[in-house]
Amino acid sequence: MATQRKIDSVTTLTEKVGRAKVMVLADYRGLKHKQLEELRRNLKKTNGEFMIAKNRLVLRALGDRAESLKETLNNETAVLFAYEDEVAPLKELLKFFKAAGMGKTKAGLMGSTFMTDADVSRLATLPSREALLGKLVRQLNAPIQGLHYALQWNMNKLVWALDAVKGKKS
Repeated sequence: MATQRKIDSVTTLTEKVGRAKVMVLADYRGLKHKQLEELRRNLKKTNGEFMIAKNRLVLRALGDRAESLKETLNNETAVLFAYEDEVAPLKELLKFFKAAGMGKTKAGLMGSTFMTDADVSRLATLPSREALLGKLVRQLNAPIQGLHYALQWNMNKLVWALDAVKGKKS
């Protein structure tokens, strides 16, 4: 029998699933309440949210995407929602789990793509969005810089030759 509290929880979860770019299921067993609050504060800085929810309510909130995560929704499960940057909240979560010595990721969804635990860990090793954009700009700028140096080379050779002639005459 559905209570109003469960209906509200499913509605909230459905809204969060719709907004999130990445959703990761995690096993949080062993973490104390203070640790969870610290984790939530750290994730809020990266525009992520860590929420503990009942497995059945998460399945209902996922709707047609629930089939891929059905097997991983067992025992105690928490859900990480990453709203803006896909990688930063995930890095923060894994860093926290490593520091605490407890907790692990189970699986995740990026859009509608299912990710295993290994995929989630690999995603967390990616550089930040800013670092990737900087690398792209450097690579786009490299041919222009090469052309600039190639065109400048003949001028440099001329100046060096004139300087050598000047040095011999004086």
